[in-house]
Amino acid sequence: MSTPTSLELPEGTRRTTVQTVRGEFAVLAAMPAAGPCELGTALLVPGYTGSKEDFIPILGQLAAAGRRVIAIDQRGQYQTAGPDDPDAYEPGELGADIAVLVEATETTHLLGHSFGGLVVREAVFGGCTPASVTLLSSGPAAIPGRRAEELYFMLNYLDGTAPDGLGTKVAEIWTGMLKPERVAAGVTDPVLTFLEERMLANNPTGLVTMATQLLKAEEKTAALAARDIPAFVLYGEEDNAWPASQQREMALALNAVLLMASFAAFLALLRSAKRHGSLLGGGE
Repeated sequence: MSTPTSLELPEGTRRTTVQTVRGEFAVLAAMPAAGPCELGTALLVPGYTGSKEDFIPILGQLAAAGRRVIAIDQRGQYQTAGPDDPDAYEPGELGADIAVLVEATETTHLLGHSFGGLVVREAVFGGCTPASVTLLSSGPAAIPGRRAEELYFMLNYLDGTAPDGLGTKVAEIWTGMLKPERVAAGVTDPVLTFLEERMLANNPTGLVTMATQLLKAEEKTAALAARDIPAFVLYGEEDNAWPASQQREMALALNAVLLMASFAAFLALLRSAKRHGSLLGGGE
């Protein structure tokens, strides 16, 4: 579960919604606090159990570089409604959501974090053609290792539960496992309250279906490379989802700009954003 360090919105950022032909999406929209939007709009897509708030630390940095930035809740995530239909959370459906958001917001650059990276590539496979794609701590296929074990545990715990009982079971997972982990990690009370609110607001059918997608995602790097869209692969030195080796190999196959850094180093890179290419750089 991604955990924001702060919930304070940067200057020039507001909570709003974006209307599309596929429904309404909750977003955080950031504009430069001073000066024009010289660069193309960036759309930021969160990962599994995440939300738009995960991007709060970088919204101000990207906006300060001269671009409009929109971070979203995907369908069924936090403040964006989603149906109790598993088919609504299939990769192609989630990718189609991103495609219409790109159109509605006149987005130029796409960024997907973790599971959001898998969704972004589905949007591209569906015909969406941004000026660049950034994959942030995302991977080429099914998530491996300890994170996969956690997802299997959750799915086994929820297995056999009637749809109207999934919400109660998800609350039990939060209370019995996720909350104690965050308390032990020293998460502050305001952030802990937010994490609980977000976890319990997620559509439980969406949680189950997205977890299943994470565990069976196919290797599609070659297909993404064939779309010939400039790519940037960024991962942290303490990533605990896809191994760094897999992300490096994915970047090579995509002929992508590659950066492995601490989060602090990433923020430093954003501060000099106009000197870099793709999402981080000048031009459209």
